[in-house]
Amino acid sequence: MSLAPARRLVRGLYAMTPDEPDTDRLVAAVSDAISGGARLVQYRNKTAPERLRVEQARALKALCESLSAALIVNDYVELALESGADGVHLGGEDGSCAEARRKLGTAKLIGISCYDRMALAREAERAGADYVAFGSFFPSRIKPGAVQAPLALLAQARRELGVPIVAIGGITSANAASLVQAGADAVAVISALFDAPDVAAAARRFEASLA
Repeated sequence: MSLAPARRLVRGLYAMTPDEPDTDRLVAAVSDAISGGARLVQYRNKTAPERLRVEQARALKALCESLSAALIVNDYVELALESGADGVHLGGEDGSCAEARRKLGTAKLIGISCYDRMALAREAERAGADYVAFGSFFPSRIKPGAVQAPLALLAQARRELGVPIVAIGGITSANAASLVQAGADAVAVISALFDAPDVAAAARRFEASLA
């Protein structure tokens, strides 16, 4: 994917799904997040069996397409292909960017987790990644043992990289603006969005804080 489409997509609230076993509930929650302003959704389910992942990814792709949002699949290139998702996000043990690009082609979005390491981000950009993600910036309930990344890393990435930058980890509507001010294009959120009693309202709060 060229830089211009990536920049249009990777901005503001990046909604990352919780490990929800009920597909109908998952789709309803993501629909609420999109209605609140999210335009980029990542399907992430670390506990689902393969059959459920396929079911959920397909259902979310249909939803996102109907609501003019983009769906990224976490970890699984083959699932991104099978579901027709708009791209894939790869962590450190999920395979190479180059191999994902070979399988997905040039029209799909590829994001790479870079944790607290600029060297990984430079390598990802050279390999053709469409965006890079850093974090955790704040303590995270989802990944309590995650490496902590400094805010200064976002400013360095903004200076040195030409691809969009995503911040992740413990992000709330109260601290999200600090990440964008430091250099992030988008903030990836799970708990503060999908654990909220009103997901759409939570998404609107994020969007307002990032405006």
